[in-house]
Amino acid sequence: MAEHQDLKAQLEAMTLRANNAEAENKTLVDRWMLLKMQDAERLNEANALYGDMLDKVKAASIEKLARQQVDGVVRQSEDGAEFYVESSIPSTCKQRIPAHDGGCASIVFEYNSSKLISGGQDRAIKMWDTTSGSLTNSLYGCLGSVLDLSVTHDNKFIIAASSSNNLYVWDANSGRIRHTLTGHMDKVCAVDVSKFSSRHVVSAAYDRTIKVWDLQKGYCNNTIIFHSNCNSLAFSMDALTICSGHVDGNLRLWDVQTGKLLSEVAAHSQAVTSVSLSRNGNMILTSGRDNLHNLFDIRTLEICGTFRSNANRVASNWSRSCISADDGYVTAGSVDGSVHIWSVSNGKMVSTLKEHTSSVLCCSWSGLGNPLATSDKSGTVCIWS
Repeated sequence: MAEHQDLKAQLEAMTLRANNAEAENKTLVDRWMLLKMQDAERLNEANALYGDMLDKVKAASIEKLARQQVDGVVRQSEDGAEFYVESSIPSTCKQRIPAHDGGCASIVFEYNSSKLISGGQDRAIKMWDTTSGSLTNSLYGCLGSVLDLSVTHDNKFIIAASSSNNLYVWDANSGRIRHTLTGHMDKVCAVDVSKFSSRHVVSAAYDRTIKVWDLQKGYCNNTIIFHSNCNSLAFSMDALTICSGHVDGNLRLWDVQTGKLLSEVAAHSQAVTSVSLSRNGNMILTSGRDNLHNLFDIRTLEICGTFRSNANRVASNWSRSCISADDGYVTAGSVDGSVHIWSVSNGKMVSTLKEHTSSVLCCSWSGLGNPLATSDKSGTVCIWS
């Protein structure tokens, strides 16, 4: 009995210690859970602050981009006011340059510059001072006629689309070829470079393909195959969408990453010859062999305006029209050598320029507002102001 009583006392003591340990353990678990909840709340607060900072950065970037792409009158003291330019209607030909032998199908201004780049059937790329009309540089190495030109947003590289089925990329400073982009199976008739990164290039050829290229690495990222050949194309401002004009008369929008067709509209009753984006990125100008020039809202693909004239007849499948730097005027050349200018606001023709003696193939307006440059089938380039 005495032994039993001792064991019973030991059991009660051990039970008491176990209960105390269990209570202490529960207290520790509760304290640990409380600390974890406090840590989680602090983490949530930090995430919320980080999210607010990202939202503020995005808002500031959007505001800056909006100011840079403003299509109304801005106060000169505001940030981005220097990007706004006002174009005047040119009236006289300041320079008449015999630029190329056999025709000049493509001209483009450097960004925010009056320097002009031209390409012709003589396989040469030439750079001009539009003030004096003098030749500043010539680029060689293209093995076919130059059908289209584009320049990167930093003016460092010049890209030419050629009838030799290739694209050629020159370093503008050294004049050397950096890349020869191969992969198309027919003549390359259109090229454009991203205004967002100056790295991605998109091209179209008469092999019924549109290709997206990485300019830094020099290879093709994506190929879009379609049943109708593309005559002209342009990147959207955010470089996420390709706008293309086709032989079947349709304007199509493509996703750059996936190559999927986003939307399309019957822009012309005959082949589309030109696709160009407005400076603010909200409108697309198309020209067609039906001698019409249509302005579309890029967001809805609804027509904002149609510009026509009985005297204006599109010269070829690659005749390029353009929009002025302030998005106020539309310019297009004609078979008879005349250049017609319409007002976007009312759709009326405001001027007809006559200096060319052969069909006008390409028009380009400087991003500074003036001058306007035009080129023709005989290889002559005219500078208007």
